[in-house]
Amino acid sequence: MKRVFGLVEAIFDSLYLLAAVTIGLVLLLTGSGSLARVLCGVMALVLAGGDSFHLLPRIAVIRSGREERYRAALGRGKLITSITMTLFYLLLWHVGILVFGQSGGMWSYILYALAAVRILLCLMPQNAWFERYPPVSWGIARNIPFFAIAAIITVFFYGWRTQFAGFDAMWLAIVLSFACYLPVVLWSNRNPKIGMLMFPKTCAYLWMLAMFLSV
Repeated sequence: MKRVFGLVEAIFDSLYLLAAVTIGLVLLLTGSGSLARVLCGVMALVLAGGDSFHLLPRIAVIRSGREERYRAALGRGKLITSITMTLFYLLLWHVGILVFGQSGGMWSYILYALAAVRILLCLMPQNAWFERYPPVSWGIARNIPFFAIAAIITVFFYGWRTQFAGFDAMWLAIVLSFACYLPVVLWSNRNPKIGMLMFPKTCAYLWMLAMFLSV
């Protein structure tokens, strides 16, 4: 059963990366004259590029069964993904500003400050990225500003959801992704099966990418 699940995970991760890259390239190639569409394409590629640093070693572990061999690559991938996900949401904020025709105002400065704190926390050695079971306390600490970023952007997209039909459910996709992500942050070290929530989390991101195509 474990072997079958590993195969399903590897196929799912591969299809996700392929879909994200494809959507990103489509958006960039068809984004002439639309800054928002170009930014959406960049976002998709940032998402796929960052996640690939973690998912490709993960696929290698599934195929080889030699987790220790890829421990450093997995840890490095988690660090890179943490940073690129932060950039993803900053870009999403600016896409929302463009699409809804709003001004970010002081909220843009607040988001950039939170992102800077988040990235700084991610770079701290206390995260122990290369250990099998890194400290949960640092996982919580670095995700506090990340959740704050998501909360601000969720409220923004919810408030303006009727202004652009293609983004009317963007707020919900963000909420679902973080609802799946939170238990992983808190309890995956104790119960690895909770990591399965990353499947619906990834589906929520694919939903977000699909919405970008409407820009």
